[in-house]
Order: sequence, then C-alpha cells, then structure tokens
Amino acid sequence: MDLSHFQPFLARLAATPLAPWRDALADASLARLGAGAHGDLARWESALAALPSLPEGEIRLNAACVGLQAITPLDSATAAILRQTLMRLHPWRKGPFCLHGLHLDTEWRSDWKWDRLADAISPLDGRLVLDVGCGNGYHGWRMLGAGARLVLGIDPTLLFVLQFLAINRYLARDELAVLPLGIEDLPDTVTGFDTVFSMGVLYHRRSPMDHLAELRRLLRPGGELVLETLVLEGDGTQALVPPGRYASMRNVWFIPSVAALSVWLRRCGFEAVRVVDVSRTSREEQRSTDWMHFQSLPDHLDPADPNQTVEGLPAPVRAILIARK
Repeated sequence: MDLSHFQPFLARLAATPLAPWRDALADASLARLGAGAHGDLARWESALAALPSLPEGEIRLNAACVGLQAITPLDSATAAILRQTLMRLHPWRKGPFCLHGLHLDTEWRSDWKWDRLADAISPLDGRLVLDVGCGNGYHGWRMLGAGARLVLGIDPTLLFVLQFLAINRYLARDELAVLPLGIEDLPDTVTGFDTVFSMGVLYHRRSPMDHLAELRRLLRPGGELVLETLVLEGDGTQALVPPGRYASMRNVWFIPSVAALSVWLRRCGFEAVRVVDVSRTSREEQRSTDWMHFQSLPDHLDPADPNQTVEGLPAPVRAILIARK
C-alpha cells in the first residue's frame, strides 16, 4: 500500500498552517505501511479494490448515519456485492454508516457520543482539527459536517484505515484523512491545531499525564481539547488501577474520577476545564451486531449485576471534558 490514497488530503494540508509537517506525516505514514505491516493488509486492499461503483447520491455528514443517500434505488445485485465486499473489512466498530440503503450497524452507536458533545464544543467552522485514535473516521465526517476546514484522523490500526478508505470511496472528501499513525508517530514539533479530540484513548495510555501533555502541545494557544474517557464514579480525586483486565480488556491502566481528571488537566496546563457529560455506557450503545460478530459490552458485564464488570469492577461510565490551552 502506498500513499496515493492520501495525496489529495496532503495537498490540502500543504495549504494550511500545518504545511511544515506535511512531509514528516507522509514519511511516518509510509513507514507504518511498509515493513511489518499487518498480514491481512493485502486481503483488505483486495476488498477495497472490489468495491462496486454506485450511482450518484446525496452526501450526508450531518446525519446520525453518515453516508450516501440514494437518488434512485440500488439494484439488488449491486447491493449484494456492496454488502459482501464491505463485510470483508469486518469488524466494524464505529458508525453507523448508510450507503444507498445499506445500513452498517456498527458495534458502537458513535452518533450518541457526538450528540453529547456537539452543542458543547466551540464551533468547528474553518478549524483545523486533529482526532487522535479516530478508528475508521466516523467522527471526522461529523466534524466536517459541522464546518471544519480540515480534519486529520490518526489511528495505527490498519483495518480502520482501510474502512475509512472504503467509505470515502463514495463520499470522496479530500478534507479528511485517517493516517495509520499513533500519537507517538507525530513529529515532536507539530502544533497548531485549533481543536484536538481524544476520545476513548486516555485509559489505554500507561502514562495518562504524558498523553494530556502531548495533546496540549498539539494545540495552538487558545485551542480547545475535547477529551472523552472512562471515569470512576464518586466525588473524590481517586483513580481506579485495574489489577488485571477491565471488562475483559488487557490495556486499561487508569480510570480517574471526574474530579481527578479535572485536576490532571489543570496540572498539565489546561484552563477553563469543564465537564459537559457523564453517562453510563448502555448495552444499546455498544453491542454485537451483524457488522461486528465478536463479543461486546454485554458479554463483559456481570450477568447478575450490570453495574459491575465480569471482574467485579465498576461498569463503564464515560465523561466528556473540554479544556483550553
């Protein structure tokens, strides 16, 4: 896989204040796609190449189900090929997406998360946005729909990058890209984003304070951080450190209370810290579907007490905090 899929986005990037880091981002992406790339990459690329052409439609970025609304009905043969080909990129975690009547009912109802934050963040009109750990880019399209000038999504999981390319085959938006990068792959000097999103990432970091400091560095002065993460219920400044797995996940390191997380943000130099939402994750928001056959949240909760995980720890509660550099 080469960088040809990303060149239109990189060309747009070159016309923004982020231009000095264009080549470094391209080089880092190429390195990720080179030696040591995922063994299934060729199979996923084959699926991408096999996607059928679709008739013109209305691009929908402001709808819960991002995608392409058909002007005329899709014939049954093409609809079947579209479904079969996209299913070759299983599992689909973030969404939903709709393409000419085909509904990709993903594991997460990511639109619910967007609804919780959309009215609380600063308007995205004309902004340069970074989405860290963006998955297949669902929220990036919502950001474009909200008026963002350019959205850079980064996620090291190559399957998610291919899923983004599959959807963007039909939406054809050059102002958004999902590059195969982790935050540690970004150049140490890169900065200047107007808004940085980090959603569902902090609890996977061994050093959450370092992650918050990295996010701050990436922002321009006065820029806004939108942080979404697992939190521990309670009024104190505690943090849960799972002794082993959490909801069957191996890589959950710290789950702070909202009060502790607010302190962390201020200690890292953020200002105007505010909490805009605290919600328990429901079985309806994260679950197995036809597009994600594996186990999901309901399988990792105590069947006798849904307020606990199978390990006997507090069940997932997620908060959204907004802060300014």
